[in-house]
Amino acid sequence: MKSAIFKLAALGIAASGFGAGAALAAEPDYVAIHMDPVEVNMPAKDVWAKIGGFCDIKKWIVAGREIPCEMTGSGDVGSVRKIGGAVIEVMTAKTETGYGYTQPAVEGKWYNLYHGFLEVVPLSKSKSKIMYTLMLDESDKADQAAKDADVAKRKTQFQAAVNNMKALAEAK
Repeated sequence: MKSAIFKLAALGIAASGFGAGAALAAEPDYVAIHMDPVEVNMPAKDVWAKIGGFCDIKKWIVAGREIPCEMTGSGDVGSVRKIGGAVIEVMTAKTETGYGYTQPAVEGKWYNLYHGFLEVVPLSKSKSKIMYTLMLDESDKADQAAKDADVAKRKTQFQAAVNNMKALAEAK
């Protein structure tokens, strides 16, 4: 934990809010949002080489536009990235062609336990699929309609990101 706090401080983020004083749900309502897997006509390792760096998100989160991404660490578990100058994410898991991350609690703000997992899975020697899953607590939403709208918005945004990854991976 000490190294993650140091890395947050290196990005200019106050470490005092890391996990302290965030609003938590008495009765959390966790939701997993699975993007539709997208097949890519190349090996998983080659796809990962093009889209799998922890700050490669800057290339695929918004089509046709790079978003600033700063990273401290080696790109391994415990590395911290700051996206668009505001969103902080900490790598929590890593495989040969995948990684998991979380957004840490921020003092005084709702903590939804947001986690994501991006993975490229081999299907054959020349084909793979990109998979992306989000998990978070939706209990801060006023009602089921608000929860459904938030999930739909996130699904639309991240499904577009998966499609952007495919296009980047297959580009010559």
